Amino acid sequence: MAETGPFWRWQGEVLSLRCQVQPRASADRIIGEHGGRLRIRISAVPSEGAANERLCRFLASEFGVAPGAVEIGTGHGSRFKTALVRAPARIPPDLGIAPARA
Repeated sequence: MAETGPFWRWQGEVLSLRCQVQPRASADRIIGEHGGRLRIRISAVPSEGAANERLCRFLASEFGVAPGAVEIGTGHGSRFKTALVRAPARIPPDLGIAPARA
């Protein structure tokens, strides 16, 4: 059985995050949970995948993984996305995400 929260779900070693992304922000930052999604502000513009790429790099730095360990599962052209983080090395403490069970 997968561990789940309001915006997150463990699927084996992969952490699935339901996100609402705001592009063109002044800085990259995690705002917190809102309406069952993790709100994230990204400084990149939503053009030619720039915001998606920046989101993956930002989440990689927050979760302590290489950029290649983060991908957009769904919502490539939408503000509402599912981001997949493979084997996160750390979990940002303010998110309330339970560690994966072995």
